[in-house]
Amino acid sequence: MAGEERVAPVTGRRELNTSLMVQQVTDRVEVLCLSGVLDTEGAAALGRELAGRLGSTPPERRLILDLTGLRLLSAAGIQVLDTHTRHLSHRPVFVVVAAPHAREIFSIAPAPGLRVCATLDAALASLPDVALPTAVEATDTSEVLSEEVLGLRAKARTGAVIGMAQGILLERYGLVDSQAAFDLLRQASQHHNVPLRVLASAVVTAPAPTAPSAEWFPGRLPAPPPSSNLLAMGDQQALDRGQLLRALVYEVVTVADADAAEIHLVDPAMHNSLVLEAHSGLDAAYRDRVAQVNDPRTVPGRARLRGEPVQVADVLTDPALVASDEGRMLPATGSRSLCSVPALSEDGECVGTITVHNTRPGTWLTQVQVSALRTLAEDLAAWHSWYRRTVVLDALEYVHAHGQTARAS
Repeated sequence: MAGEERVAPVTGRRELNTSLMVQQVTDRVEVLCLSGVLDTEGAAALGRELAGRLGSTPPERRLILDLTGLRLLSAAGIQVLDTHTRHLSHRPVFVVVAAPHAREIFSIAPAPGLRVCATLDAALASLPDVALPTAVEATDTSEVLSEEVLGLRAKARTGAVIGMAQGILLERYGLVDSQAAFDLLRQASQHHNVPLRVLASAVVTAPAPTAPSAEWFPGRLPAPPPSSNLLAMGDQQALDRGQLLRALVYEVVTVADADAAEIHLVDPAMHNSLVLEAHSGLDAAYRDRVAQVNDPRTVPGRARLRGEPVQVADVLTDPALVASDEGRMLPATGSRSLCSVPALSEDGECVGTITVHNTRPGTWLTQVQVSALRTLAEDLAAWHSWYRRTVVLDALEYVHAHGQTARAS
């Protein structure tokens, strides 16, 4: 199988609203994933992409458009989709649209060259001209395609933030091109072991350096990592974000006697969403759905809003959860009851959530277990604050120092 290709242009603008990524997942099927906001500029980029791919696609090749990553679909975007697919009414392009309000847009003014599907699996199953010889083989291939596109969609979600950071660095330091900006981000990410998305988010949200200061954050004093009650957190583990979060999620599963768990942290650059950072026991489709959580009807969303633990004894009978896309997916994953605990900073702001799942309905957590989860959430909030003020700012200083060097040369 061929790899993915990012097709959206990266510019020097401070904000890149639309991300387009395409992957040839078999020799006969391509999936084009869109994320962000399909505004006028994004619609123009999509139009160029569709013109190139649909204009030169052999009859045996098929293109699927995955729009589940879009937060907003503008009228310009709808017009571009119709314009470039109208001639394909005899052989329509399948478009994956999950949100009910977005599907309603296509039902009000149906485009003859598009056929709307709620899931990628449904779109794949609707391609009779690429059907495989046996049902078993078709099922296996559908699962492989789904996994690959879910991974592609995850990259598309972070691509917009990385693109915004590239645009800021390109303009701020007068770099030669967007690749130089990306290289600067990558070098700082590797040097300080800070994930690229986390560093890009910090570039986007941090106040601009005060020129002509040699430092981005002058007068900053180093601080030791916070003490932890339940995690054996040494200095090296505190520095390694991925290792610490993996250790935490396994501790959560053990403490709560849970069948699955998920840890979210708030990312201001991703629309202040709860972003999935670590998990255990969750299937790929559900992880994709909760990769960014904004819906206050979800259990993590409620815990964040209330600032206190929220337990749902049965996901099938909770009206708010049943009304959310995330909640409707839970029964298929085997989860029947949930509990989410907010991670609160010293000033009471929710910086993340810890959520545990049980395959049986009912409130299974004891007060001792809830208290233990609260302690873990406090540890998470304290570490997260230290990590942002220490490790991430160190990485930003690296970006600033090397960006000024590049500008001087």
